Amino acid sequence: MKQIIRQIDETGRIVLPKPFREILGVNLKDNVVMSLGENEIILRKAGTECSLCGGEGIVEYRGILLCKNCVDDIATRAKD
Repeated sequence: MKQIIRQIDETGRIVLPKPFREILGVNLKDNVVMSLGENEIILRKAGTECSLCGGEGIVEYRGILLCKNCVDDIATRAKD
């Protein structure tokens, strides 16, 4: 695993190094998802997982990313 040490600035920000952005395919103004693991912060590019369950096979509906399983579940519940 590649590591780079960065200092947190006075407002709590860090700079995501260019090599990391390139590997993740993150560009200026892109959103990233931050998750808190055990003693770690995990970053990944937003838009690669379902907003509800984290699943794959994504479609966008009104700006929300959903997988087919969640879309089907919502449609089923809407019929009830």
